[in-house]
Amino acid sequence: MSSINTNVSAMVALQSLNKTNMALEITQKRISTGYRVGSAEDNAAYWSIATTMRSDNSALSTVKDALGLGAATIDVAYTATNSAIDMTKEIKNKLVAARQPGVDRTKIQSEITELQNQLQSIGDSAVFSGQNWLSDDSAAVGYNATKSIVASFTRSTAGTISIGTISIDTSSTLLYDTGATGVGIIDGLRDATGAIAVAGTSVAALDISALTDSAADITILEAHIARADTAITEMTDSASLLGASKQRVSLQRSFVVALMDAVDRGISTLVDADMTEESTKLQALQVQQQLGIQSLSIANQQSQSILTLFR
Repeated sequence: MSSINTNVSAMVALQSLNKTNMALEITQKRISTGYRVGSAEDNAAYWSIATTMRSDNSALSTVKDALGLGAATIDVAYTATNSAIDMTKEIKNKLVAARQPGVDRTKIQSEITELQNQLQSIGDSAVFSGQNWLSDDSAAVGYNATKSIVASFTRSTAGTISIGTISIDTSSTLLYDTGATGVGIIDGLRDATGAIAVAGTSVAALDISALTDSAADITILEAHIARADTAITEMTDSASLLGASKQRVSLQRSFVVALMDAVDRGISTLVDADMTEESTKLQALQVQQQLGIQSLSIANQQSQSILTLFR
């Protein structure tokens, strides 16, 4: 039946065209944004997961920066410790030279004094981001010998987050400790064997200018050599600790970078649009749109043919 009130063919063609236009709009949005799930209305579950993962990945980026900062702090302390070892070796060499009878120990002491001043300068200069692991006051309020570096950010299946840290004990790395009860490697009192003691002489304060060739003074000089040698051994152990800590921080930083990449790939799998698929779909929908417009035009023209019956 032909009716001028209801054009069924045009209605069907219009519905088909509207569906095509809606699909075309979705495809164009995906192509322009690059996302298959760009908002919660596209897929609430995937959008929620992706949003949480992006938030966690941002936190991991901060962890990566913290690890970089920690590695730099360790590197400064390690470099300064190596320099301090070299200076202490020179002091030891001067002391060994002073063991020779008849040498001018006053002049040798003037060289040792400069080396001692350089050691102090090294300890005071080993600062990065306001932290000095080689010269500090262990008696200061809030002092903590254990330094923590933020190393990880994790979220449990229950949604609980936790922050992991790498701890480094700097009590054995201090060259100078200005605290009342603290003992640094360089400024700590040492007995005749070189061991840390409640009484004795520190590497920072040893003085041979007044020593003679007497047996007693030679014994004191040999004790100074033992003190310098023991200090070198302790600083070597300290440098080994710092080197191992730096390696661990570097390995953790590499892991965090790899983990961030893995999270990015996971997010991409959930929400990114397949551009090859979407471009193919766009071509098909554009053809469907053109055909739908033509179909609607033909359906509308059918009503016009009824007028010929009244001529």
